[in-house]
Amino acid sequence: MKYPDAVIRIIDNQHCPLYSLGEEFSLSGNALMVPPEKPVCMILVKDIADLPETQKSEISGHTFSCGGCIGKIRLRFSPEDTAAYAPRKKTEEELSSIADLLCNFSLFSGLSKADIKEIVSFLKLRRYAKGETVIRKGEPGRNLYIIISGRVQILEDAEVSIAFLGTGEIFGEMSLLSGDPVGATVKVTEDSKVLYISSRDFRQVLNRFPSLQMYFAKMLASRLAGINAARAQEVASGMVGKLSEMPPSELFQTLNSNQKSGMLILDLSRGSARISFREGELVRAVYRELEGIKAFFAVMNETSGKFKFIPGLPEADLKAEVLGDFMWLLMEGVRKIDEA
Repeated sequence: MKYPDAVIRIIDNQHCPLYSLGEEFSLSGNALMVPPEKPVCMILVKDIADLPETQKSEISGHTFSCGGCIGKIRLRFSPEDTAAYAPRKKTEEELSSIADLLCNFSLFSGLSKADIKEIVSFLKLRRYAKGETVIRKGEPGRNLYIIISGRVQILEDAEVSIAFLGTGEIFGEMSLLSGDPVGATVKVTEDSKVLYISSRDFRQVLNRFPSLQMYFAKMLASRLAGINAARAQEVASGMVGKLSEMPPSELFQTLNSNQKSGMLILDLSRGSARISFREGELVRAVYRELEGIKAFFAVMNETSGKFKFIPGLPEADLKAEVLGDFMWLLMEGVRKIDEA
């Protein structure tokens, strides 16, 4: 195996959809290896490979813009890090130390220490800094993750927080078990250490240890039951529907009178809209290029589309100021429609 000439680490990420802050590439001559389990951005690879040799040692802080997307990433050339890429098997002491830690996690409660040490040989350690994204909603499931220290946040559509996970908890298993894309985005809320296992090795471990099959079967059944119950409650409460059946003015008034807190996501003919209510009061509205009261009035003028109300608000909306007296906004919106 030829070791890389250098490691290139992402130190800034502006909306790049493929790679995350802190991820590393290995550079060997003109050959560039992307982070494990990540797709290859051919434009980025070509940008780096085409650099003159004299510039490759000066890549620190260089910004690459992908022509195929809106993302920009800033990279740091780190020749001193290359020793970390030399392949090394875990020592018996390391296997035993990690196994002692995992023995306390519910996932491994039905296994002996010898069994856990065998599983540890499949696991890899990854450190994440606060603010990094581990997985994104809609991506194919590639790994199962086990948190050994730190804390992560589970985010639904529009960055709505639905849960926090800490030491001993796992994520990423649903997409591996069901074969569906990742169902939620996971972001790190404090510096964390995470063990992960690839989907291929995960299947091998499941086949090897029936107790893990039972553990995940129960977890999957519980999660699916919870999802079905939530969906049934959501539909029963009238929080999913069509504007042709419930116009915006009526929908907004319902959320206000019931003092709902959450986000109303609307799929409209000219684009999507997001309107946040906090205890029935309007605190944020975004529709296409419009924001605030103008966006609210524009949505009121729509007559067709679908809507979904999601309980819970991002932190920014929890602290945002109310946009105005709700009934005045509602009546003013109706007046503007009448005058149009």
